[in-house]
Amino acid sequence: MSKKDLPKIAISIGDLNGVGIEIALKSHKQISKYCNPIYCINKKMLEKASKLLNLKIPKDFKTHSIKGDFKIEAGKVSKKAGSFSYKSFTQAIDLAAKKEVSAIVTLPINKESWSKANITYKGHTEVLRDYFKKNAIMMLGCEKMFVALFTEHIALKDVAKKIKQKKLTQFLIDFYNNVKKENIAVLALNPHASDNGVLGNEEIGISKAIKKTNKILGNEIFKGPMVPDTIFSPMSRKKYTHFVAMYHDQGLAPLKALYFDQSINVSLNLPIIRTSVDHGTAFDIAYKKNRELNCKSYINAIKEAIKLNKTTIE
Repeated sequence: MSKKDLPKIAISIGDLNGVGIEIALKSHKQISKYCNPIYCINKKMLEKASKLLNLKIPKDFKTHSIKGDFKIEAGKVSKKAGSFSYKSFTQAIDLAAKKEVSAIVTLPINKESWSKANITYKGHTEVLRDYFKKNAIMMLGCEKMFVALFTEHIALKDVAKKIKQKKLTQFLIDFYNNVKKENIAVLALNPHASDNGVLGNEEIGISKAIKKTNKILGNEIFKGPMVPDTIFSPMSRKKYTHFVAMYHDQGLAPLKALYFDQSINVSLNLPIIRTSVDHGTAFDIAYKKNRELNCKSYINAIKEAIKLNKTTIE
């Protein structure tokens, strides 16, 4: 396949006070073997970042300019950086919605910077959900293990109130229709899956949602509610590769403990393809010298976007 025939992928550059731009510059040569990346950043900000990093801008580093000019402050929460990262992301969405690119790959944002910029969304998935008016599903992981989140960026005290049988049933149906796996574990909310109601009653609704979903699908696809503290054991992971967690840390703490360097984030149930790194802005190491920067999650996100695009075309 010639270079011009490779898929075009829009890269949302993330928070410029973090490690995203360094990952993009250092990985450009490698990912250009698989795709034609289009970076949503203007040349002025790109030059500022490359100068601070002492990295040359590759000659074929193609940008799609957006408005914005501010001082890059390594590791700082910033209203201007938050606004710029949001513009970068929405531009990438527009390119994908207009079919000018095959997929979006996003580098990490800082939620506090978004908040300072008066952006009400708590993350990429919420923006996509609102933009396309679709129930986007956040799934993170790698080939060995994927975790879908029923609730995402909400306070832990609010999780139980969000677990409604009807909504969970639709979530499970949508998840199955996107991943097409025959054996998926659904986690309970409470310790010991509540011990038959001794430790809570949310498992009643979870169990009913699983049964109804399996009846609609005509197969025993979903299993559970599973006890959260044992479902990620080595024996369980031999049986299951896909899991549905009731809340953010319930699923992502074990995932990142096991596969942090290689995991990615995938947005399901949307009319476009979006993947992302599965890590944050790493403000503590941004623009610093004499340290290793792992780009594996970004490379995997690019490869997964290409794989999903190929599957969609076929």
